[in-house]
Amino acid sequence: MKKFLQNKKLLSTFIIIVTVLAVLGGSVSLRNKRNTPFLVQSLGNDLVALGTRIIDIPVSFVSNGLNSVHNILNTQEENDHLKREVTELGQTKAQNAIIQKENKQLKSALKLKDTLSGYMMVNASVISRAPDTWSDILTINKGSSAGIKKNMAVMSGGGVIGRILEANAASSKVELITTTDESANRFSVQADASNGKSVHGIITVTSNNNLAFTQAVDGRKLKAGTRVYTSGMGSNSPKGLLIGTVTNTTRDSFGLSDQIRIKPAGDINDPSVVTVIERQVAN
Repeated sequence: MKKFLQNKKLLSTFIIIVTVLAVLGGSVSLRNKRNTPFLVQSLGNDLVALGTRIIDIPVSFVSNGLNSVHNILNTQEENDHLKREVTELGQTKAQNAIIQKENKQLKSALKLKDTLSGYMMVNASVISRAPDTWSDILTINKGSSAGIKKNMAVMSGGGVIGRILEANAASSKVELITTTDESANRFSVQADASNGKSVHGIITVTSNNNLAFTQAVDGRKLKAGTRVYTSGMGSNSPKGLLIGTVTNTTRDSFGLSDQIRIKPAGDINDPSVVTVIERQVAN
């Protein structure tokens, strides 16, 4: 104890600790008895709170700014992703529409094969169709190497849409039945009249680009809905290929023969798959 009292550093430290503990104990006791804190304590608390608020404002501003930038970047990324999704969805829908259409035309070609088993058939795809000859000519991806020859009948959607105009080695040009070329090789056709007789004629195109069954005798005996077929009396077109159905019958401008309007059975407007018919019997 005597050594402890003689050590001034230890004695000073001990006195300070006792004094701090006494002050803390007294302040706690006084705080419990007072309704308001001491002035010094109140000023200190206010200064600390004010400093905290001053520091918090720029920190919050920077933090909110960084969050906003992050959100904008995320929004832009999500927007780009959604745009890609929309574009891909549109492409998928377009591809599905094309596939469905080709599937329908191929099913029609399979049905045609069942009904025309006596003929050779070559399926081909349309590869081009010029706007200036839209109603006259289209090009397919099969040619003479696949057995295609000039004047063979071409079908799509269950009906005749034209004939081969030019056969190259790997492609062919198809002259459509709706061509306005007056020098075109027209189809000879026939239909069964209501009296049981066959009415013969040829397919032409009227001034308003409609198909007509012309040069027919007793054409008025053909009722609306009567089916018109190729007669096989010309070129390489076999007999019995469906051209279309009768819609109505009128007299021509000279009053010499009947003009029978035909609704085409084939898909002339937008064919994607066609079937070329090769006749196996002698012309």
